[in-house]
Amino acid sequence: MTDQRPVGVALENRLMSHGIYVTAFETAGSDGNTTAETADAAIDDGTRIELEYETVSEVPGITSDEVGAVLRTLLAIADEREWQPGRLEVTSLTPEGDRRGTWHVEREWFDRLSTDLSQVEFSQHVLETVTQEALD
Repeated sequence: MTDQRPVGVALENRLMSHGIYVTAFETAGSDGNTTAETADAAIDDGTRIELEYETVSEVPGITSDEVGAVLRTLLAIADEREWQPGRLEVTSLTPEGDRRGTWHVEREWFDRLSTDLSQVEFSQHVLETVTQEALD
């Protein structure tokens, strides 16, 4: 058994300082079945992640700062554990539970980030996936 917290817990703990609160974190294996992460099970390279969080931001939509905070934190955890994330699907919520929008990262972009994709190109790809929800 490892003394490291599960990736979802580590992500949740670190994102709180950014005003981002994880409400759901699930992983999916190659079979597509989602599972809750356990404390003693490492996540395999390329595992798909479904993340949902709420933010206390007054901004009605998803911001590049918000996306950057989530990605920098996830990549730092991945680097510490010598692990490579797969596709990341993200939903952003208001504190009331209303959808602010969604965004995602393709596994290929994570894979290429350390080789032939610059951080600027990576960020551009991710920000192009942001969809904003109309809030009343």
